[in-house]
Amino acid sequence: MQEIEFVQGDVRVTAHRDHDDLLSAGLGLDGLKGLPPPFADARHPAPEALRRRAIYTSWKGIADLGPLGGYGTVYGAVPDVPGREYQAFAKIPGAHAPHRVLLQVPDNFDPARRCLVVTASSGSRGIYGAIALAGAWGLPRGCAVAYTDKGAGSGYFDFSDDSGVTLDGARVRRGTAMLEFEPVAMRGAGVAVKHANSGDHPEADWDRHVMQAARFGLAMLDRAFPEQAPFTPQNTKIIATGLSNGGGAVLQAAGLDHQHLLAGVVALAPNVHTPGHGRALFDYMTEAAIWLPCALADASFASIPFARDACGAPHAAGVARCASLHATGLLKTATLDAQAAEACRYLRASGWTDQAMATAALSTMLDLWRVIGAAYASAYLRRGAGDMPCGYRYAAMVDDLAGAADEAIRASWWADASGVPPGNGVGLSGGMDASADPSLAGIQCLRALWMGSGADAQALHASVAALAAHLPRAELPIAVLHGADDGLLPAVFTSEPYIHWLRTHGRQPLYWKVPHAQHFDALLALPGFGDRHLPLLPYGYAALDRLWDHLYRDQPWPTHLPVPVSAPRGAGALQSSMLGL
Repeated sequence: MQEIEFVQGDVRVTAHRDHDDLLSAGLGLDGLKGLPPPFADARHPAPEALRRRAIYTSWKGIADLGPLGGYGTVYGAVPDVPGREYQAFAKIPGAHAPHRVLLQVPDNFDPARRCLVVTASSGSRGIYGAIALAGAWGLPRGCAVAYTDKGAGSGYFDFSDDSGVTLDGARVRRGTAMLEFEPVAMRGAGVAVKHANSGDHPEADWDRHVMQAARFGLAMLDRAFPEQAPFTPQNTKIIATGLSNGGGAVLQAAGLDHQHLLAGVVALAPNVHTPGHGRALFDYMTEAAIWLPCALADASFASIPFARDACGAPHAAGVARCASLHATGLLKTATLDAQAAEACRYLRASGWTDQAMATAALSTMLDLWRVIGAAYASAYLRRGAGDMPCGYRYAAMVDDLAGAADEAIRASWWADASGVPPGNGVGLSGGMDASADPSLAGIQCLRALWMGSGADAQALHASVAALAAHLPRAELPIAVLHGADDGLLPAVFTSEPYIHWLRTHGRQPLYWKVPHAQHFDALLALPGFGDRHLPLLPYGYAALDRLWDHLYRDQPWPTHLPVPVSAPRGAGALQSSMLGL
């Protein structure tokens, strides 16, 4: 048995067969496309019901399962994959909070071609957050799949009843069981979120989270197949893949892989930071939060989905932002049209492309820049629930007001929440004033953490410096895919600087800039938005297929991937010819 000294407590082993499989918890593609599976007892859902809902939510959050999206017909599949799960809490040395690791072992695990896929959740999602990528590709072909939530997840702690989440997803009070997240007691603190409020800096440890998941996977394969043990990197090929934050995590792990655990890496739309090349997420995120609402009032975005209100006029919030920027002297012109054009010129000068700005209209309407900025600032400054930067805080919401959480909603947080509020009955409060542009004060405070020179700004910059990617070994096959239309993590700030940096240091990564793809496949189901774009997942599956052929069929690793001759989906259903694969 391999040593797994980082595991905290017991390993939970469960079997999943007979209408309760690994890939969809028995829902199948039709069930995943439908309404959320209900709980028999909403206030006290059973562990298997929570797991089913968590898998459903993870699929819905990543893949386009809409009627026009083509999942299951043009690309992808959700077959029944029976097997076992091994799940535990693990700990990074020095961390306050544990994180989750999970291994899914299909019954069709192929002992002749030992394969372990290791992955990290996208965004701040829970443990199943990469199932639509890593699970959907790896499990049907007989690979085991090891997951990590990389120190984030939806195990929210509610101070109103002093409850948190156990390993099986159930909510219990502090002191009665080991919890996913158990912050220091704070009176009146509302809700604590692990990524933002643990006092750790999990993003700086994404590489170690991924490597721990790989080691956990090997050790659990020893348990699953003792007659075939030991499972090692020498006899089991370990493929790392991830999307968004998960993509950044596997690229960070590639630079930490001193023991040569990984056989290849495929990263989709990665949140990767290359110092001296590109820009840090917190920099361009807080910039976008200030400038994009005004810039999107420019006439050039009049036909862009979500850049206008229901009447076709610029959003009132964007008009107010232009006025605020003019009042503070950041914009010199006097009319709305001129101010919006001036804001566009400012963003273009800082590296934003018109296409990234256009796609970012959705992120701006959803207020993602402020929401993510508040969470990341708290994580970077290692703050708890009661002292988040810029006056922000999380609280249970009842009728749009902070209050005690509804018991049924609270019981579903682990299965339904994304890991960064607002959503699922938890709101982001604070950072507001009574002006016509109420969110600007908090956003300016966040921006000052990047642009300023005070103690908090210095601490935040130190945390961002800790995210620096490290060079992977020269012979490691790496493929990076990024949507050309990504407006959340624009390729010009993330993947392209990273690829350039690797190549200047003698590495030969594959880079696939996918025309018409953007960041959120799941949002392609929104009317008007999916018409302009293509999903990124089919290209991720294709890149993983290339890596499989290289590792198991001795095919040469390609020197480049041709740009697909593709076309946006349009108003109809996705057709295979549109993908250009």
